[in-house]
Amino acid sequence: MLPDTDELPEILLDLAVPHEDINELVALRRTLTADAGAMRLLEECVEELVRDIGEMGKGPRLGERVAEAPAALDHYFAVYVFVAALPHTRAYHRARGIPADVSRRTLADLGRNMAVHRRRYGRGGLHVVSWLSNHFRGELYQLGRLQFERARLGERTGSALAAAGLDVAPGTPCLNLHICDFHGPLAPAACDRSLALAREFFARHYPQERWQVAVCHSWLLDPQLKQYLPADSNVVRFQERFRAIWNDREDLQRADTEPVQFVFGNPDLPVESLPRRTSVERAVGDHLRAGGHWYIGHGWFPL
Repeated sequence: MLPDTDELPEILLDLAVPHEDINELVALRRTLTADAGAMRLLEECVEELVRDIGEMGKGPRLGERVAEAPAALDHYFAVYVFVAALPHTRAYHRARGIPADVSRRTLADLGRNMAVHRRRYGRGGLHVVSWLSNHFRGELYQLGRLQFERARLGERTGSALAAAGLDVAPGTPCLNLHICDFHGPLAPAACDRSLALAREFFARHYPQERWQVAVCHSWLLDPQLKQYLPADSNVVRFQERFRAIWNDREDLQRADTEPVQFVFGNPDLPVESLPRRTSVERAVGDHLRAGGHWYIGHGWFPL
């Protein structure tokens, strides 16, 4: 199930695992394979991960199972699960005709999120197990600057869009749009290219699914950002692609730590000491220091 010691480094490099984590992952492989209980848990996690692969919304609660791993492996155990599941994911991608470069860039999010983990905690590991399940189950793809997740409209979003006159309902397929870290500016031209790639990609590789709308749920859609950023900023121009699903502040989810995590790398940083090096840093920190709050915005646009 696991690649051998000689193969493992090359596979980790293909997954963009940071170089400083590779030696430890190779060394810990022996600890894992020597523990019969840990290997049994690994097999069960992989089976759960790839069961019904490609089916939207059927991903397992992998984080709960990964938490059962021995303490000596806990911070890296999830990495071994995804590595062991890799042949299943690649086989699914091949069956769907997914281009090799799209597959590679999508699965490289494993390494990106390990880098995010190290930036936040100062050590190797992975803490977004459920999120990465989407990548390895064929539910999410990196297409240029943005990521697109095959999903279904939730109860509230589907009802709101139906009330706005769209021929949709809760459970209708949609594309959830995500903005990944460590990938350069959110430039309008880069977003245009991603959307063009997405329209072609999903029509070609998932022709049986009808995609009418893209949706996004993110603090980047909080309209308060327009009070701090110029109209031609990348963030404001990104916001303007979307139509708000609902705007009632009482109904929005307060998410002060979301922008702190994504802009500064650690949601637990004290607000009073947040840097002010960029316009976005100043916007996030100054708003919180003034006693304000940030909220998750919800938007959509037709495909």
